[in-house]
Amino acid sequence: MKALRLRPGKERSLLRRHPWIFESAIAKGGADPGETVRVESHEGRFLAWAAFSPVSKIRARAWSFDETQRIDASFLTERCARAVGARGLFDIQSDGLRLIHGEADGLPGLIVDRYGDTLVAQFLSAGVERWKPQLADALLAATGLTQLYERSDASGREREGLKPVTGWLRGEGATERTIREHDWQLTLDIATGHKTGFYLDQRDSRQRFAEIAKHRRFRRVLNCFCYTGGFTVAALAGLRAAGALEGAEMISVDSSLPALQRAEAHVALNGFGAANSQYLDADVNATLRRFIAEGKTFDAIVLDPPKFAPTVAHAERAARAYKDINRLALQLLVPGGVLLTFSCSGGIGADLFHKIVASAGIDAGVDGYISERLGAAPDHPMTIEFPEGEYLKGLVVVRK
Repeated sequence: MKALRLRPGKERSLLRRHPWIFESAIAKGGADPGETVRVESHEGRFLAWAAFSPVSKIRARAWSFDETQRIDASFLTERCARAVGARGLFDIQSDGLRLIHGEADGLPGLIVDRYGDTLVAQFLSAGVERWKPQLADALLAATGLTQLYERSDASGREREGLKPVTGWLRGEGATERTIREHDWQLTLDIATGHKTGFYLDQRDSRQRFAEIAKHRRFRRVLNCFCYTGGFTVAALAGLRAAGALEGAEMISVDSSLPALQRAEAHVALNGFGAANSQYLDADVNATLRRFIAEGKTFDAIVLDPPKFAPTVAHAERAARAYKDINRLALQLLVPGGVLLTFSCSGGIGADLFHKIVASAGIDAGVDGYISERLGAAPDHPMTIEFPEGEYLKGLVVVRK
């Protein structure tokens, strides 16, 4: 068995069961891509079994901290079954859900979502790439399904020295799916949609927005970076439940025309007429500035932008971008208006995001209450050993 020997003092994070071993922590040792290695302290004490990656700054990712554990197909089968079983702990009002969330489920670099009768997987590290056939078998065994589509085309694979791969791993057929989320129906294409096809992590935040819309009976709502209109449908559903649809105006903005077309289809699919909704194929920043110049105002605004800072190294530039859109949005809110603002950037922590939004408010000359903090739905868990799993941060801000 090949081994990695750490530099003196670099074992502390592994003793706290953090799964990442960075290149700078390693004194000597190596292996082939994805090969299991024994990780040892500088004194030779066992710390973990890990999957080696020769090119990534995260040079190894821990499978297990148990020296007696064998890393084999049986180990992977047990891990997959345990992760799938754990989803029964949560009340998930959807047949679209995350079954495996990487490090949080003890399978570093593996993301698996279920859309009805189909699994969609991303193999994002050298370790899970090496075990891909065995993991595919384990996933189907754990779920009783027969269809597994691979969407290993995320940017993280490049950092692992892996090329993009997409297509059917098990089964075949059409890639369009319709899922139920709460009381709504939403569609996606597992081959072309963002991530594994859809943003399942925002499921609970969409439901919360529907509840807020029902209570507040918004008249003008702006959904920025709307993608396929999940928050648009949520707002309309809340207004319908309150009997307040008549005269309400929803504006959904995105720079992707295909996404907007699907958003419009989602509105129709859920029984809403076209009269309440507008769709703008446009840059969000430019649109916000134009609305300010035109003197428009809104009762509610959603900012759900793409990832501006994939790593901490991008945080400074991303902070400026987040601040700019939040400053503009806060200027457009009426007093008492509600802003739902999000960051899905792993390089932006919750405290920093709070400071960014506060700074945006100062520059806009606007003060507000933070009435709620939002995060990923519970099928995207964060564990006590791996705080980096908290990538999605959201704030509900009520303008004073």
